[in-house]
Amino acid sequence: MLIKQKPSWYMPEHLATPEDVYFNRRQILGAMGIGAAAGVGIVPSLASAAIEGFPAPRNAKYTLDRAITDEEEATTYTNFYEFGSSKNIWRWAKRLKTDPWEVVIDGMVEEDITIQADALIRKLGDQEERLYRHRCVEAWAMAVPWTGVPLANLVKFAKPTAGAKYMQFETFLNPDIAPGQRASWSPWPYTEGLTIEEASSTLPLLATGLYGKAMPNQNGAPIRLVVPWKYGFKCIKSIVRITFTDKQPVSYWQELQGREYGFWANVNPDVPHPRWSQATERLLGTGERVPTQLYNGYAEECAHLYANMPQDRTLFF
Repeated sequence: MLIKQKPSWYMPEHLATPEDVYFNRRQILGAMGIGAAAGVGIVPSLASAAIEGFPAPRNAKYTLDRAITDEEEATTYTNFYEFGSSKNIWRWAKRLKTDPWEVVIDGMVEEDITIQADALIRKLGDQEERLYRHRCVEAWAMAVPWTGVPLANLVKFAKPTAGAKYMQFETFLNPDIAPGQRASWSPWPYTEGLTIEEASSTLPLLATGLYGKAMPNQNGAPIRLVVPWKYGFKCIKSIVRITFTDKQPVSYWQELQGREYGFWANVNPDVPHPRWSQATERLLGTGERVPTQLYNGYAEECAHLYANMPQDRTLFF
């Protein structure tokens, strides 16, 4: 007899909010001019108007083992070092103009592509909403509803050539609006990378929205990467270039401090950061500390990607 083991993100149907109730509530609140988190002082979204299709249907396969983080917390406590090292950078991020937004896909592909962000998303298929845990290397965590398209769709769209093994992602470079990029000692622009096998797996999203709306600037508008089993610094924001290559990319943090931040950055509670433990995490908004999960709780979906690799510290930082 075949016994099917439930994946780590499974939640019984009776515990999930029915999709019709979820969207009806949003439609009613929208008609009343009230946000989904009315009464808690939500700040302006500062979102791009270019990409449409919000709210998108929720994919019921991706649920959570914890409450969704309050929207205000998730959109006002963010890292975006282009605008400064403070968590409270959402005001500065207003300066970023995200419509129009051009994305270049190049390197080891059949043909280089330059395309507007909204047109790219339309070509990659229908958007969907997924509930994901998000784990920062600084040991805080949140649980949020991301909207986007599977990154695997972009891999197919780009048509990489046979020798391509990695994807390098690059964010914008504009020191006139992003004061953090004026630091000469920092290796701007921000870059990150994945293997093509990682990018083609089921979990990564090319995300365009949050909480049923277009992505706020401070959270990475108009397009960012979401890789939920890795530490948050891998989830590069405001992408302008995606390059397919046969060489492992050297990411921003790896170049800045290679002893502390490596290429893989998979979440593991048993592998501490050189300056702090990763055994527990602080839930954003409540302050509750909970145990960190291997691969952030997504081991069933992604551990096979590393089955033939040494399970040492380099795999987790």
